Order: sequence, then C-alpha cells, then structure tokens
Amino acid sequence: MSPAPHQAIASHSDGAGPHGYSLPLSPSGRSAMLTPPPWHFSGDVIMVDYRVDPAAAAGFLPPGLTLGADPGAAAAVFAAWQWCSDSGEQLSDPSRSQFSEFLILLGCAYDGAAMARCPYAWVDQAVPLVRGWVQGMPKQYGAVHQTRHGLAGRAGSRRAEGGLFAGNLSVHGQRVVEATVTLTGPAQEPPALHTVPLVHSLVTPAWTTPIERPAPLAASEVTDVEFDNIWSGKAELEFLDALDEDFTGLRPVEVGAGHVFSYAETLKGGRLLPLLGE
Repeated sequence: MSPAPHQAIASHSDGAGPHGYSLPLSPSGRSAMLTPPPWHFSGDVIMVDYRVDPAAAAGFLPPGLTLGADPGAAAAVFAAWQWCSDSGEQLSDPSRSQFSEFLILLGCAYDGAAMARCPYAWVDQAVPLVRGWVQGMPKQYGAVHQTRHGLAGRAGSRRAEGGLFAGNLSVHGQRVVEATVTLTGPAQEPPALHTVPLVHSLVTPAWTTPIERPAPLAASEVTDVEFDNIWSGKAELEFLDALDEDFTGLRPVEVGAGHVFSYAETLKGGRLLPLLGE
C-alpha cells in the first residue's frame, strides 16, 4: 500500500526541506543570495546638498511621513562601498564585497522625528540590489562612478583645499546625474541628511494576493557609525532628461554645499513604524 502524499513528502525531505535567509533556498541554506544581518559597510562618499520643490518631494512621501522642519531639503549621494557579514568571509573576494551606489535623500519626519526618505537608488551589483528590496529601499541597476581618493600622483584627488571630486550615474547607457565638489576646507559636522534614520516602504508586489493597504514603513537601525576626514566645498549638480518626469521632478532648484568623507556603519535590521492614526 502506497503512503499518503504528505507522508511521502515528509519522508523525502526528512522533515527539514530547503531553507535560507533569502532565495534561493537549499538543504544547507548556504545557497541564499543574502546573508542575514547584521551587515557591515565601509566606504567613501561624495554628497551634494540641494533643494527640491517641496511639492515634488511631498509626492514621494507615503502616509505617515511629512516634509518635516525643512521642506525641500535633499541630497545626492555617490558611494563606493565595501561590505561584509559578521563572519567577514566576503572580504576575501572583492567581486562580492565591493559595489558602487547612487541615491537621493529627501528630508522628512515621522511623528516629529527627523528622518530621510530614499525615493531612488542605483547600484552596480546584484546582492546590494536584492538586499535593498528586502529593506524596502528602491534600488535599481545602474553604472555609478566617482573620483577615487588617496591615489598618489597628479591624477589622484586629495582631501585638501582645491581637491576636485566628481560622480556620475548612467542608466540603460544614458547619463542621468552629474556632480562635482571642489573642496574648500574641513567640515566640523557631518552633513545632516547622512545622520538620520532612513525610512522605507516594505513593498511586496502582488502575485497571489492583492495588496489592500499601504505598504508598512520600516526605519533602518544602525550602530558603529563612523565619519572620518570630512571636507566640504562648492558643488555642482545636474539631473539630465534621461528618465521619467517623476525622477526629473526631483532635480535641484538650488544647489548647496558638497561633502567628501569616509563612512562606516553596521546595519542591524529594520524596525516597523506604526501607521499613524491607527
């Protein structure tokens, strides 16, 4: 007599089945694309403060978020990252542990607390792209380049008066964003929008069950934050007409200071934010 279907399945899988922090699942779980947090990041950042039309910024804020104390505050951020899990195993393979990123930050507030919202982000590797979607961070694939720091010789830019740093983003072979920062002196404080929690929307596209309510909000929780060798200066920032009107609606109406610095953090995970009014 043949076993019932559920008995046969249990016997075949030995009661365990494939598992992992993310897809793909496997018997040991080691095939997962993502390691579980915490994730450790170290990198060099080029950041330009700018102002956006507050009405355009408001259009990117879901229920529960407001423009906050400084409506229209925004920043364009280029970063060259190296990352690892707690084991540090990724550091032996730079093709896994290094990636470049561009993102936009919009100043906002949740229940009176200052935060930042990322409406757009691009990376050049698959793992940080998928990791961003787990966080609710809207990462896409793009080509991100920025000036390298610490190189010897005349081709190496230095964090010193007159040092020139640049970054650009290309998407689908088209240039989208260009920025330059000419340093004038050391900064006493890190740029404000890089010191507040990021707040994301946890979006799971409908596949079998329609989504009937706003996506939950989650704020990033970080520890071991380090800023090093912060310099500021004059900046130029341009958004080109290569993407849709929603993106170009966030182009600068005023460009502020530029900043160049090294940064490190440990991303522990996220915390759910209750939907205000419930």
